[in-house]
Amino acid sequence: MLADVRYWEKIAQKNHFAIPHFNVWNVEMLEGVMDACEQENSPVIISFGTGFIHNTIFEEYAGMMVSMAKHSSLPVITHWDHGRSFDIVKNGYDYGMNSVMRDASQLSFEENVAETKKVVEYFHPLNVGVEAELGHVADPNKYEKAMENYKYTDPSIAKKFVDQTHCDSLAVAIGQVHGVYTSKPSLNFDVLEKVSNVVSVPLVLHGASGIPDDQVSKAVSMGICKVNIHTDLGIAAMKAFNKHRDQLYLEVQKYVREGIKDEAVHKIHVLGSQSKAELKLDNY
Repeated sequence: MLADVRYWEKIAQKNHFAIPHFNVWNVEMLEGVMDACEQENSPVIISFGTGFIHNTIFEEYAGMMVSMAKHSSLPVITHWDHGRSFDIVKNGYDYGMNSVMRDASQLSFEENVAETKKVVEYFHPLNVGVEAELGHVADPNKYEKAMENYKYTDPSIAKKFVDQTHCDSLAVAIGQVHGVYTSKPSLNFDVLEKVSNVVSVPLVLHGASGIPDDQVSKAVSMGICKVNIHTDLGIAAMKAFNKHRDQLYLEVQKYVREGIKDEAVHKIHVLGSQSKAELKLDNY
């Protein structure tokens, strides 16, 4: 069933787990993560973003995402990730995404507020939750290089940002990057603790693939309510493909789906979202 991201992030916040957010852009990924969530009875966010448009025609693929969400017994949110403009996130909504992220994190504070507020004012009357980002989770790069000028979330302005934009969740930059890590990442839990202490909205961790499980679990215990995963699904898919590459693709596809499922099950347990799909929130 299609679910409200704001409702489920509040449930995660209250019950100290995180909802898995899986970026999916082909059939194997979508079916693999849904297989995992059905098996583990976990709420889930299935997501698409601009980074995948060269692989998949979103406007065609979105119908499959929405259909699987509606026909599932689980709470499923369909999400547009890292929307770099109002028009981009609106297109995501027009094709069935019921949650959006407006990522204006590379702009100045004032511009980020203005761009996020514009999206919030448009989508809240449509009952669509809006995620924003403060600080900037670095784009794929050598980890050491990314850390040289890393733009951490500033706890001193986080509350002001949330109060001015009325965003529903806040993605934080605490030392993580997107893509493959070239050395062991180290999350800045001091920044996370300070941000968590000053804002009440659920917090989001991007770039979680490759972060050691113990660091991810600690981040969840400190207030992270949604965790974005993509690269580790792709790595699992490639391992399955390479292991069975001498077979017909008709068979290989099944192994790829199973490999993605197994990785998604692992992430679900790291985030503690297993057996949480039946939870309810009073007085919402």
